[in-house]
Amino acid sequence: MTSDPFISAAGTPIVEQAVPQVRFKSEGDRLLLLLPLESEAAATSWADLWQQFKQRLNANERFWQAHTPVYLVARDRLLDGRQLQAIADALSDAQLYLKRVYTSRRQTAVAAATTGFSVEQQSPAQGFEAGKALAEPLYLETTVRSGVEVRHAGSVVVLGDVNPGSSIIADGDVLVWGALRGVAQAGAKGNLRCVIMALRLEPTQIRIADFMARAPEQPPDQYIPEVAYVALEGIRIARAADFSKDRLFPPES
Repeated sequence: MTSDPFISAAGTPIVEQAVPQVRFKSEGDRLLLLLPLESEAAATSWADLWQQFKQRLNANERFWQAHTPVYLVARDRLLDGRQLQAIADALSDAQLYLKRVYTSRRQTAVAAATTGFSVEQQSPAQGFEAGKALAEPLYLETTVRSGVEVRHAGSVVVLGDVNPGSSIIADGDVLVWGALRGVAQAGAKGNLRCVIMALRLEPTQIRIADFMARAPEQPPDQYIPEVAYVALEGIRIARAADFSKDRLFPPES
């Protein structure tokens, strides 16, 4: 009689725990690349994750259509720019492309934006609750390049330029210590008291809550630091030196 492989020699049942794995998941015309939670797989090194990723990619490569967008769901995994670029390069070799990175880690969000990938920093608890406090600000010390979209559940501060073809979408304020030439949206969850400020405000489009404005066809003779905000009449622009929160609409009760 053969022994049960799940029973030890002493007769004690052996409980096998599933090891969190890197996996792909198809959703319509897009592909999710899901990394295991770091809290669930603290002992999983980058080398282990990379090996799993390559195995999954090579095993399923023929089943995916060329140029399918891939959304990397990194969750709480800490990834640097080199690792993100390695993932993007491997996907490119398989005729896939990295479309966006979702992460709850600030360092990973910064690394993704700095490397030139669109990124959305999410809170560990998914979903939005009315009245919920904003996340801590996301600081990016880089130029946000064309094609990159940054989403964050708090304010976004960019120490650099925001180029045409890029976009910043924040539930809080958008502050650009440089030239804002792309698209910026503040108060994305409907907060009318959020602002957009830049040293050089020449955006393709700006949004605050549900209000939208475009840059004038004729650029000004001189650029100075300015603030875009919502007043009773809609979006208005003021010199940063003259701006006061008393102008914001609706007024604080």
